[in-house]
Amino acid sequence: MATPTETDVLIVGGGLGGVAAALAACRAGCRVVLTEETDWLGGQLTSQAVPPDEHPWVEQFGTTASYRALREGIREHYRRTFPLRAEALDLPQLNPGAGRVSKLCHEPRVALAVIEEMLAPHRSAGRLTILTDHRPVSAATEGDFVRAVTIEDVRDGDRHTVAATYVIDATETGELLELAGVEYGLGAEAQSEFDEPHAPRTADPLNQQGITVCFALSHHEDEDHTIDRPADYGFWREYRPDFWPGPLLGFLAPDPRSLAPVPRTFEPNPTIDPLDVNADQSADAGDKELWGFRRILARKLYRPGAFDSDITLVNWPLNDYWLKPLIGAGEETSRQALAEARQLSLSVLYWLQTEAPRGDGGTGFPGLKLRPDVTGTADGLAKAAYVRESRRIKAVTTVTEHDVSIDIVGPYGGTKHRDSVGVGNYRIDLHPSTGGDNYIDIGSVPYEIPLGALIPRRVRNLLPAGKNIGTTHITNGCYRLHPAEWNVGEAAGALAAHCLDEGVQPHQVQEEDKRFEEFARVLDRSGVQRHWPDVRGY
Repeated sequence: MATPTETDVLIVGGGLGGVAAALAACRAGCRVVLTEETDWLGGQLTSQAVPPDEHPWVEQFGTTASYRALREGIREHYRRTFPLRAEALDLPQLNPGAGRVSKLCHEPRVALAVIEEMLAPHRSAGRLTILTDHRPVSAATEGDFVRAVTIEDVRDGDRHTVAATYVIDATETGELLELAGVEYGLGAEAQSEFDEPHAPRTADPLNQQGITVCFALSHHEDEDHTIDRPADYGFWREYRPDFWPGPLLGFLAPDPRSLAPVPRTFEPNPTIDPLDVNADQSADAGDKELWGFRRILARKLYRPGAFDSDITLVNWPLNDYWLKPLIGAGEETSRQALAEARQLSLSVLYWLQTEAPRGDGGTGFPGLKLRPDVTGTADGLAKAAYVRESRRIKAVTTVTEHDVSIDIVGPYGGTKHRDSVGVGNYRIDLHPSTGGDNYIDIGSVPYEIPLGALIPRRVRNLLPAGKNIGTTHITNGCYRLHPAEWNVGEAAGALAAHCLDEGVQPHQVQEEDKRFEEFARVLDRSGVQRHWPDVRGY
């Protein structure tokens, strides 16, 4: 199929925000081109292999209807195709992995399958063209408009230029913002800019949250799956950060909230019945027992003999990488950061297999098996690094700590936005950073997503659809999670379609009450929840 040379909406980046934007624009009848640098759509849920981080009310409210459809589609896939125990099959809120990080821990391929199903009708209708293995390399601009983007096939280097009326940046790092000359912020803002209590005194664009290269493991007793010693193992084995209570390769790590040293435990394939696991981070962070924290397949949920091991996802304190920034320090530094992050993850695995302390007094778990079949890669690591922080547009509205911090606004406070296009909730959760910061973990309140945070101050036809909205280094920590990214993408795709249909621009929709009310009705009809109910008592 030939690559279109022009379209109504071009979405660059096929993560959760990009997928949601494509669904929204296609539902409205737009012609859409969606690109993705890897060969899997879904971003942090699939190619980055990160089970969803969600708020405690996710099963009742606080998401869009299409995000709920994605979640239910994942559960239905397991009910339809996996040999579940009868007790698990009957669970309305089935958690296939019985992981503690989420009420819906599952394998990346299942989410990919459901995403493909959701997009399939629009592809068949000819409204949607998907170009995987493509990345943006340049953008053509004219004044305050982005007219076209050139994309490159990462497999053979072929390039195509696609002109579009609206362009949506759904990349993981906000790279289209730089290519198109859109004003953006990066890294940590100075405290003087927004008067945020947890911001540093001096701005540092290269102070960014660490990235993580995730991987999946199963465990097979009396087998030896030890990998070759990684090239950088000697460095990582000896590495001890100044703010860490011991070597990074160890089970002692800071508690993200108190920073007190806390030992983690590691027991592959525990005997506990997964139906007894309560995945509620608001009650228990669940991160002290590593095997079960992000477990994505719990063998005891399935009929006896179906699986000889659980599968767990390794996204732990041990394999957060923060030595070099991914963004803003040049392509060579970015390549080095990614390569070193991959070496760190392989070193974590090798340490687990050979030197990690066991409960019986021995060392090493040689039965740990890297699962490339789960991540869809040759080396067993995720296709892409988990990126927590992006370039962020200089927006009409910037969400700051004063809008969401529970210490500032109180337990039932928080900014109410007249132009809200969605909701979200998560603690302000910042991982150790390239600037030398330890965890910054701050209580927050359920928040709204203002349309103004999706509108660049100058550029008229480019919209963000992910972590690149108008937040700060601090508030990105609660707006970056799976359901919020989906909501942002859905709002961006719907806005582009609405502006095309009405012959208006995004700035007009945001600025003019009547025009915003018309757009809000579009969101309401599509099942986007724009305000929180009173959550007291839940």
